[in-house]
Amino acid sequence: MDNRSAVDGDDRDGESSPVGRLAATVERLRREVRAAQAEADGRALIELAKGILVERLRCGPAQASRQLAELAAQAGVTSLEFAVEVINQASRDKLSEVTSAFLAATAAADPPDQSSSAVRLRTAESGALAADDTQAVADSLLEHALTPLGAEAVAIWALGADGSLALAGSAGFSTAEAGRWRHVPPGVTTVARRGLTERAGEWIRSLSETGLPSIGQHHHPDGGRVAVPAETGGRIHGVLEIVWSTPLEPPPAAIVRQIEALAELCAHTLETNTPQHPDDIPSPRVLPDVAELMDLADGLHDPALVLVPHRGSDGHLVDFRIHHVNSRFLDPAGRPRGAVNGALLLEAYPMAAGHSELFERVERVYATGEPFRAHRMRLTALVDDVPLAAVADVNVSRHGDSVLLIWRIEDETARLASLLQHAQRLGRIGGFEENLLTGEITWNGQLYHLYGRPLSDAPVALEELPAHAHPDDGVAIGRFLRTVLHQRRPASTAFRLQRPDGVTRHIRVVAEPVLDSAGQLYMLRGAYQDISAHHWTEVALAATRDQLAHSEQQASERNRLTLQLQHAIMPPTRAPLEVPGLDVAVRYRPAETQHLVGGDWYDAVVLPSGLVLLCVGDVAGHGIEAATSMVVLRNALRGLAVTGAGPAQLLSWLNMVAHHLTGAVTATAVCGLYDPENHTLRWARAGHLPPVLVRDSEAAPLPLVTGLLLGAVPEARYEEHEVQLAVDDTLLMYTDGLIERRDRSVEESLEQFLTVARAVPPTLDQQLDRLLTHSRSDTDDDTCIVGIRVA
Repeated sequence: MDNRSAVDGDDRDGESSPVGRLAATVERLRREVRAAQAEADGRALIELAKGILVERLRCGPAQASRQLAELAAQAGVTSLEFAVEVINQASRDKLSEVTSAFLAATAAADPPDQSSSAVRLRTAESGALAADDTQAVADSLLEHALTPLGAEAVAIWALGADGSLALAGSAGFSTAEAGRWRHVPPGVTTVARRGLTERAGEWIRSLSETGLPSIGQHHHPDGGRVAVPAETGGRIHGVLEIVWSTPLEPPPAAIVRQIEALAELCAHTLETNTPQHPDDIPSPRVLPDVAELMDLADGLHDPALVLVPHRGSDGHLVDFRIHHVNSRFLDPAGRPRGAVNGALLLEAYPMAAGHSELFERVERVYATGEPFRAHRMRLTALVDDVPLAAVADVNVSRHGDSVLLIWRIEDETARLASLLQHAQRLGRIGGFEENLLTGEITWNGQLYHLYGRPLSDAPVALEELPAHAHPDDGVAIGRFLRTVLHQRRPASTAFRLQRPDGVTRHIRVVAEPVLDSAGQLYMLRGAYQDISAHHWTEVALAATRDQLAHSEQQASERNRLTLQLQHAIMPPTRAPLEVPGLDVAVRYRPAETQHLVGGDWYDAVVLPSGLVLLCVGDVAGHGIEAATSMVVLRNALRGLAVTGAGPAQLLSWLNMVAHHLTGAVTATAVCGLYDPENHTLRWARAGHLPPVLVRDSEAAPLPLVTGLLLGAVPEARYEEHEVQLAVDDTLLMYTDGLIERRDRSVEESLEQFLTVARAVPPTLDQQLDRLLTHSRSDTDDDTCIVGIRVA
């Protein structure tokens, strides 16, 4: 014991001496160096194993790191021991496609030793995972992974809850430049913000070609840019922006995947690490967990669902699970709460991924944190393979790792209450409501009484109104329907209702369209008012009869003469043309201003040769002069057609008539001769719209032929064209009053006309009536239509 005490005393004396303390320090440093070397060797093996998992699992480095830790814990060994096992099993495997492509892309930068590029790649991944802050991640990415690709700088942006962008880390930029781009407010369009809109990111060949502002734009104005969203598990935490000094050529797919993997590394850092300088980056809000969100949903007055992300085996977001529904929840299909609670969103509402885009909206809110609100959004539920539609106000917001979905669906009670409010506002007696999505029509009892129909009868749709009105009121009703259904504006009109019991009542109908959030017509509301029994109308007419007698007599005489002239020139109805194998129908709609006689005309007559003359025309101007010129041209064309000349020659002669014999009037016309034996049509045009051929479910104008308008020059030549018609083909000739609009070009109006013409009713008369009803013309001009259908 004494010897040991002596030795211990000598050791203590040696350590207390300067030489002894120095020797102890050297020994301690040696032990630390050996431990650091062993740790470095182990870390290198772990990083190599993670690289193998990246290739095998097709995942990012961050997910591979978590997968390695989970597998090691399940096996009951350390991460280093499990990494050695992974490396041993993959020792004979080839390099992964991503690593090979990365080495090929960096071979020019480091040709002597390509393995150094792989080392830099793995070093960048290791540095990003082990970094304490985002700035260190940026430095590691630029030094080890992006410089071999020719990149000059890199910026890592953090996405704030309000949609703003904060510069969380950067490398390759000056301190002054980074300071200028410390914070980008929401709504400012930059390269980084453009990268948020697409999952594949924004790949820009040259920054100067886009004109977008971005960090370092003055130092590398012609360089390429890449902005890729930093996303993990369906949530976007920021953006990785990479800068080149030269224009960027399209990279190979492997390099694209490698950059996306680096962006996932940045997302992992933004998700797990706090900023090194809290003053530079806004602190995230403290968000409630799912239990608090459920309490919040239960306290809401509106129906609400709490959604939690549902990820696949690869960690990517594939759906949302309905974690909770509150007591006010109303299913569009009328199912109970338990039928959807706990189900996946796309399983409960598979149509949410369709035209309503509800799932994409929820996915976007979860990814970016930006709330979404929509008024009258269309929702669709699929029950027993039958889609059920509803309209609702939608509000989507993210809270922590969950999403709160609120919708307010218009139920039956709300619709009836709304119907009553609108009835009071419009002062109507009989109210109606039509849902154009479901075809449901709601009438109140007064409207059934007004129509003289029992409550057991089906309501009459607004579009079927002409069948229940006096025939002479057809023009006014057609104008009313076009305004409501196609121009989507409130309108009213007066007509005579013919009831089943033989009673005729004077009715005023008022209607207004209701549009959804996409601007589509989905509902009609309105009222019918019986004005025939209103005592105040009779009193007002009696009180003013003397004062208005003279003016009424003048107006009546003027209207009578005008209508007589119009009927003499263009009869409102005529007997059908008898042609074997051919149906012929004509329509004439006068201008809305009855005393303004127009110059539109049509003709359809069988010639002595057996050919059928078909023509429409439009004389410039209005009034008596235009009407008389129209009569001259129409009668002249009839007389010239007897000569047997073709359409081009007929128009050439008619041009001479217009120029020399009618006071130099100008007009447009289209003339055709149809041969019933071989079903051919020869036609020519003089400055007029070409005929439209409807075949099967397609409608298109005939090929345009040249031809100057009538009366412009003393002599003119016209081109003639022949078309072969088939059975069930329909040919339409019309004047521009059918399609012309003040706010659209002729091409746009013609395209709308062709859309309507593609629907072919059973009879030709029905088709012409449908074209007049659906006409969106607003020029108050006359309209003529001539139609033939080969039987």
